[in-house]
Amino acid sequence: MAKPLTPMEARTASELPSGEGWWYEPKWDGFRCLADRRAGAVSLTAKSGKSLGRYFPEVALALGALPGRDFLLDGELLIQQGGFEALQARLHPAASRIARLSRETPARLMAFDMPGEAPLAERRAALERFVKKAASEDLVLTPGTTDRRQAQAWLTGGRYEGVVAKRLDEPYRPGERTMIKVKRIRTADCVVGGFRYDKAGRLVASLLLGLYDEAGRLDHVGFTSGLKAADKPELTARLEALCGGPGFTGDAPGGPSRWATEASAKWEPLRPELVVEVSFDHVSGGRFRHGTRLIRFRPDKAPEQCRKDQLA
Repeated sequence: MAKPLTPMEARTASELPSGEGWWYEPKWDGFRCLADRRAGAVSLTAKSGKSLGRYFPEVALALGALPGRDFLLDGELLIQQGGFEALQARLHPAASRIARLSRETPARLMAFDMPGEAPLAERRAALERFVKKAASEDLVLTPGTTDRRQAQAWLTGGRYEGVVAKRLDEPYRPGERTMIKVKRIRTADCVVGGFRYDKAGRLVASLLLGLYDEAGRLDHVGFTSGLKAADKPELTARLEALCGGPGFTGDAPGGPSRWATEASAKWEPLRPELVVEVSFDHVSGGRFRHGTRLIRFRPDKAPEQCRKDQLA
């Protein structure tokens, strides 16, 4: 099939599906990546649609040197030493720094699919043959199983971020949430639509979180605080540079809410450019019931991909 505009996605669930016809894989903590080789040229594309090739030249070079014909792979860029923070360090404008990091902390592609119209059972078999023939340390095949007990062990073992479940009889569906992901903790990727200053009015106190609804409106869904004091000056400057945007275009802070108080009414609207991943426990009325915990910033994810269906 032609290269999909967006990779197939997953909806969040609280437990693994059971029954016949399910395939389970570990969920990796990296950068989702479509690797496409055509006429010898390799492109690496992030989930947001942006190119990752200049940030991971060693991966593009390794995939370009593989034997055989052109291919399209869906996988995760991983760095063994340094994890997700090492991946984020690659998103830097200086080519010299990227070149140095590509030597010091090389990345590799953990492949888990070959997009196409064939059912997953056939695509997985083709992927296994492809990775075996490639025989490259830069291209690794993700583990997988039809045994739900094994998948549950992955989920509770602590090594992986979670488990993804796919139907063996389904084709690859670009952009659709046809997979199921279960994380060790419940998380969501949210747009920072605004923020509140502390009582002194100088530093950020909390980030206001938003998710897009089906009509494309950015709804306020909660907040995250508990920010590290050492990070606040730099984060405040980063947020102030985004001031003047529309903020929330749907439900906004300050309206009817069980969390609203007079003191919390004032907030600063932002341009919707910053994405964060937060953990949460419960959802009520389309909002996080309690405050969330900030896990990390997500420069690899486009704001418009942060939708309310994550909370389903």
